[in-house]
Amino acid sequence: MRVLVQRVSSARVSVDGEVVGAIDPGACDAPHGLVALVGVTHTDTEATVKALADKLFRLRILDGERSAADLNAPILVISQFTLYAETAKGRRPSWNAAAPGAVAEPLVDLFAETLRAFGASVATGQFGAHMQVELINDGPVTLMLEG
Repeated sequence: MRVLVQRVSSARVSVDGEVVGAIDPGACDAPHGLVALVGVTHTDTEATVKALADKLFRLRILDGERSAADLNAPILVISQFTLYAETAKGRRPSWNAAAPGAVAEPLVDLFAETLRAFGASVATGQFGAHMQVELINDGPVTLMLEG
């Protein structure tokens, strides 16, 4: 599993012009939130998902070296199979390392559910949809988590 994390001032995701998920950290008195682009590969398990969700929730990349857990910062989770693009050969990416939707979707859902179980405020995109993601990356801070 790969999770590309961005610290943001705000973020939203739309499908067909309709906002399906959004976070506004200022509305909940947190100075920042997180956007988590989540890619799943064939060998990922529930244990992998839960470990990375815990890592993300407690990752100290917000103000004062605090975490989403410390600040009750909101998190926007968006499925992103393209994190597993293989681009070493040629000019056309291969998606073979990305898990198929039937495998990936329940694990992305579990990632969001695990964050909620920790107490996080979580918004999501729509799995498999063509999404438009708008965000204000603060810092910028962008990190890749892998498990």
